[in-house]
Amino acid sequence: MARPARTQISAKGEAPRAWQRMLSGRRLDLLDPSPLDIEIEDIAHGLARVARWNGQTIGAHAFSVAQHSLVVEELCRKLAPSWDRPRRLMALLHDAPEYVIGDMISPFKAALGLDYKAFEAKLEAAIHLRFSLPAIAPPAVKATIKRADIICAYFEAVQLAGFTEAEAKRFFGAPPRGMALSLKPQPTAQVQEAFLKRFRSLLDPA
Repeated sequence: MARPARTQISAKGEAPRAWQRMLSGRRLDLLDPSPLDIEIEDIAHGLARVARWNGQTIGAHAFSVAQHSLVVEELCRKLAPSWDRPRRLMALLHDAPEYVIGDMISPFKAALGLDYKAFEAKLEAAIHLRFSLPAIAPPAVKATIKRADIICAYFEAVQLAGFTEAEAKRFFGAPPRGMALSLKPQPTAQVQEAFLKRFRSLLDPA
């Protein structure tokens, strides 16, 4: 005889916890994130410890989302040299929701469907508002960031994740002619500090 399904409830009969406590002391509601509960130190700490490619990269250190974000922002400066600091800040923070939800590889995101994308978008909007950015990046800005993200992914795939150039071109396309990156995964503390330093320079250039 089949066993009855179990409902997961707490000892007090409450609904499952839907928030995460951050090291800053903030308690972020994952279902309804508030900009007031978001701190850049938590973002930098988390992203420096989230590995790209599910950690399947060469080297003594993981290639973190924080390091990836720094590279993408640098690429955006080359692709769109006229951008102001808020647009560059959006590029740096383009993967910021992953400090909470981790870096899921694209095939898994596709399998999860639109609910995941909606959750990610809500968290991204809260992060943007926390730092006085538009809740939703303008389409042209999003397109440039996406292009930089794909260029970075190509070089990560070839240099760190074991892809051949032919495989990387099939999945990500060829990078622009004359554009080259040399990627080396960096230690967690070093990347975390570099991310914070770049954030602060974009938020307050003085």
